[in-house]
Parts: sequence; C-alpha cells; structure tokens
Amino acid sequence: MTALAWLALLAWVYLVFLHGRFWQAGPTLAPARPRHAPPVAVVVPARDEADVIARSIGSLLAQDYPGPFRVVLVDDNSTDGTAAIARALPGATGRLTVIDGAPRPAGWAGKLWAVHQGVAATTEEMVLLTDADITHDPAHLSTLVTQAERTGVDMASEMVALNCESRAERALVPAFVYLFALLYPFAWVNDPLRATAAAAGGTVLVRRRALDRIGGIAAISGALIDDVTLAGAVKRGGRIWLGHSALARSIRPYPGFADIWRMVARSAYVQLRYSPLLLVATTLGLALVFLLPPYAALAHHSLPGLAAWALMAASFVPTLWRFGLPWLWAPLLPAIAAFYMAATIGAALDHHRGRGVVWKRRAYTETRA
Repeated sequence: MTALAWLALLAWVYLVFLHGRFWQAGPTLAPARPRHAPPVAVVVPARDEADVIARSIGSLLAQDYPGPFRVVLVDDNSTDGTAAIARALPGATGRLTVIDGAPRPAGWAGKLWAVHQGVAATTEEMVLLTDADITHDPAHLSTLVTQAERTGVDMASEMVALNCESRAERALVPAFVYLFALLYPFAWVNDPLRATAAAAGGTVLVRRRALDRIGGIAAISGALIDDVTLAGAVKRGGRIWLGHSALARSIRPYPGFADIWRMVARSAYVQLRYSPLLLVATTLGLALVFLLPPYAALAHHSLPGLAAWALMAASFVPTLWRFGLPWLWAPLLPAIAAFYMAATIGAALDHHRGRGVVWKRRAYTETRA
C-alpha cells in the first residue's frame, strides 16, 4: 500500500505541476468587436427542442454583430414543433433559415448529419456551430470573431457556462469541466506545437477554408464525440483555440443524477474506442489516482496518500470557485470521480450487451470517437 500511495502522490505532482496547468481557470474572452467583420453563418442542429429553441434562436437573432450574419436551423426530424416555434420568432424573417432535415444516411451520426446539411446550405466565410440549448449574449458572436481575427486561428471554441442549480448538478457538473480539462489541458490545445486538440460543441467558430481543407463535415461523419474529432482534424494543418465563455450559457437542466449518468454514458465508452483493454487500464489508472489516496490516508494513515489527496483537492478548488461553490466540496472529488468511473463502466456493459448508445430517441450501434 505504501508503494501505491507514493505512486499516486507522484502522479499528482506531475498532474498539478507539469500537465498543462489544467486545473487553472483557463482563458475567458472579454466582450469585443472585430475591426473586420466577415460574413458568418450560424448553424444550429435541433431535434425535439421545443422547450428551449425560442430562447436559443432568439438570442442568436439578437446578436450585435457589425457584419452580415444569418442563422440556419436544421430541424432533425423533430416531433414537437421545434421548427414552427423558431419560424414564429420575432426577427426570424430574413435572418433565419429553417431546413427540414433529410433522413440520416447509414454511417452518419445524427447531429453531424444535421450540421452537414446546414453547412452545405451556406457559403459564408465563417461558420459558428452551436447547440439548440445554448443562449448567447448579444456580444458573443462579435467576441468570437474578434478572437479568431486577432489570433489568426482556424477554429475558436468555448466551453459555455453550464447549469449548476440542482443537487446533482452541484455535485457533478464542476467535475465534468475539471475532468475535461484534465483530458485536454487548454494550454496544450492552444499550443500549435502540441498535438492535443479539443473543442466544446456548444460554441465552435470555424473558418470555411479550414472546413474545406479537411473535407467538410463529411470527414468526421460517424463521430459521436464530434467536437473533439473536428478539432483534431482542423489542428492537423491549422491552429485552434479553446477557452471558457462568459457570454454563452447552457439552458439544458440535469435535475437528477440519472440524467447526468446518461449524458456521461453517451460518449464515455466511445472515448475509449469500445476497447475492453482500454477500459480496464483506464479504470485502474483512475482508481490509483482518485480512489487510492483517500483510502490510503483513512484506512492506513498513509502520509503520501494524504498528500496526494490534498493535492487532488487543491487542484479542484479553482473549478469550484468558477461555479460559485465552496472549497469544502474539494475533498469529495474521489467520490465524484467514482461516479464517472461507474458511468463509463455502465456504458461499456450496455455496449457489449448490444444496447449501444441512445440519445434523443435515436440509437447508435456503430459510432466512433
């Protein structure tokens, strides 16, 4: 146990001091207006989003952008009147185009097929890909374009502010952001000399020429983790930027622990390329890093275990502060990590039982990262 505790401590020393400063707050853009405002197409895929679509599309139509822009909503075979609600919004005439999505071909992920149809219907120099459950401050589009123009990147993406109101959200959502940054340190994503690539699907501004270079959305047609896959394709031969957003917010609530479980399970095993070997290795690695330190400290009075737990908790505090939560949540990170581990194992079991991934009443049995 002592040797394992020391190994866990060494792992946390590396993660805190050498792993891209993943635990820091990360870059956040201040509102800005571009000197050059190229034409922008905003593409929104939507499937059964009647409860949020008015707020989302309404916020996009109200963008204070100094250049030409339009919003393209691709209705992905909704059954709840999503398209009709969007068409009836004030300001929709002339600014909003609603496309009735065609049936999904074999090999395509549903969201990406909708995105592909929206992108194919536009010619603008820049394309903003965003979800139907995101609201945008009027300055958001201008700020994103300013960042792309200022830095010359091919893609600028932001992790939008997430709901953190319910008991389940307070317990689990900050760790979701923390673990995402652990997998994809923002500093490494933004470093053109590193291969690490990631994006946050809620807001992805990409240049048309970059999409053309990689072969368009068709190049990632079957990807379930579409944002990260797109970022990887764009970064091979281009530059990307990833930060946090203070100007865009998710309005999709996750009221219960089961809701977050399903959200995690949707892509967790895909991330591991459906590999039982990777699942075992990942589970053992997470157990060593997250679960062993408190066990060693509490059950064996291990000083290296206690030190590893303290480093782990300290690294979680900046994320908690971002969500307005007290530092007292930090020592509970091992239990929160155990939830994510269990959801990943559950996703693997469902896959090998033939259940696959189900999202928005649509099953995916052949998807890739």
